[in-house]
Amino acid sequence: MFSSFNTKKLYFFTFLFLGLFYSCGGSNNGDDPIINPPEPVDIIPTNLVLNVNIVGADQNNPNGDGSGIIQCSASATDAVSYGFRFGSGSEIASSTGNVDYTYNTRGTNTYTIIVVAYSSTDNSISLTKEVTVYVNDNLTLVWSDEFDTNGAPNNTKWNYDIGTGDNGWGNNESQYYTDRSDNVIVENGILKIIAKKESYLGSEYTSARLKTQGKYDFKYGKVEVKAKLPEGGGTWPAIWMLGSNITSVGWPACGEIDIMEHVGNDLGTVHGTIHTPSSYGASVNTGTKYISDVSTAFHVYAITWSENSIEFTIDDIPFYTYNPSTKDSNTWPFDLNQFIILNVAMGGNFGGAIDSNFTSATMEIDYVRVYQY
Repeated sequence: MFSSFNTKKLYFFTFLFLGLFYSCGGSNNGDDPIINPPEPVDIIPTNLVLNVNIVGADQNNPNGDGSGIIQCSASATDAVSYGFRFGSGSEIASSTGNVDYTYNTRGTNTYTIIVVAYSSTDNSISLTKEVTVYVNDNLTLVWSDEFDTNGAPNNTKWNYDIGTGDNGWGNNESQYYTDRSDNVIVENGILKIIAKKESYLGSEYTSARLKTQGKYDFKYGKVEVKAKLPEGGGTWPAIWMLGSNITSVGWPACGEIDIMEHVGNDLGTVHGTIHTPSSYGASVNTGTKYISDVSTAFHVYAITWSENSIEFTIDDIPFYTYNPSTKDSNTWPFDLNQFIILNVAMGGNFGGAIDSNFTSATMEIDYVRVYQY
């Protein structure tokens, strides 16, 4: 009896298990959500809206207050992030849909803004909107020296390089730079930098090199220098700028802007040149303009330096613009402060042979002015 009963129970439970297995589709698992999960459903944002506020815009200034700042706010149903494009550069990401952006091109300009709304499944929709923005194009004088006090140059604005090219900043020149009144003096509203033939501390010529390094530097703007240039074979007057980071990164990594260079051996040909890691020394980034009375009349030598380009002018007439298509540290080290240098060199790599009859020559400067927007 006992053995027969257990055998019957074994048959019963075996039959029950097989019935339950097949009734649950044990061999047909195509619809099992664990083994075969359903395809994900794409989520596509909808109802994308973009609002743009131009800072300072009102009835009298519909395109803003001149700061160039706009405030963008985007929203969309089922969006988890946003991307903005403002006409150039890469997309600016935002998780909130809010982005402030500053336009820098002077004057009144119209731009196309693109905003993209992204969902959690990385689907997206986009929207474009045009906006017209005014950026202040009025220059303001921010620093100057009018040289209206006789004697030594203002020591709150200028200091000097002293010595020869052995100090590391020469170009095989022949002069010894001093701060003596024999070589640099202000008289009757004019700064005079005087190159002289004389034996001085081992050199056969003396001159002066003034600079605003450590006293004034700036980024972007317009620099104007009204000057009358020296003449004589071997003279090499220059009005120029160097990056204030030269002490840490060296030259040419700091960048150099030669607002004006002139060679007495090529009287009248004025050079404007850019030196960068991509081209320096005999730089290809240069332009020239011929001025017939360069040594008998004053002219205004200037640059207008922006975040995009450097334009060289003489008496407000452009003659060269530096605007590389690719801007990186090799071609554009000009997004940091620079300081101003004024000097007259003798001979050297650019000045060339010095006339044996040379005795002295003077660069006269009426003013140096820096303007910014």
